[in-house]
Amino acid sequence: MCRTSAFRYLGIQVLTGLIAILAIVCGGCEVERRRSDAELGLTAQQASGRHIYDQYCDRCHAPYSSRKRQGPSLKGLFKHEYLPASGMPANDARVGDIIRMGRNKMDGFGNVLTDQQIGDLLAYLHTL
Repeated sequence: MCRTSAFRYLGIQVLTGLIAILAIVCGGCEVERRRSDAELGLTAQQASGRHIYDQYCDRCHAPYSSRKRQGPSLKGLFKHEYLPASGMPANDARVGDIIRMGRNKMDGFGNVLTDQQIGDLLAYLHTL
């Protein structure tokens, strides 16, 4: 067996081993395919907000789960009368203020996002 073939064989064996390890670690967990904007029935504004969410918010706030994230999940954020972490009213004005100015460990995005982008983001957050 030539050296290149040996490395290729070794690489395939390592990859196969990693896949087996992931299958064991995952233990039957299912990874759900990310649904498209159209499948979710998002308007153009909500789809824009989803893109902004992916770019700025998702690293700390998972939309449907708070596993391994710094901030709380934002699922159902507007389905409650008050925000769970602060007790402030769960409305566009308060959440928009938090996005602009930040709160506790969260940096504000008022110097990064335009008012239109914040409005789009709020529209998307209503869909969670």
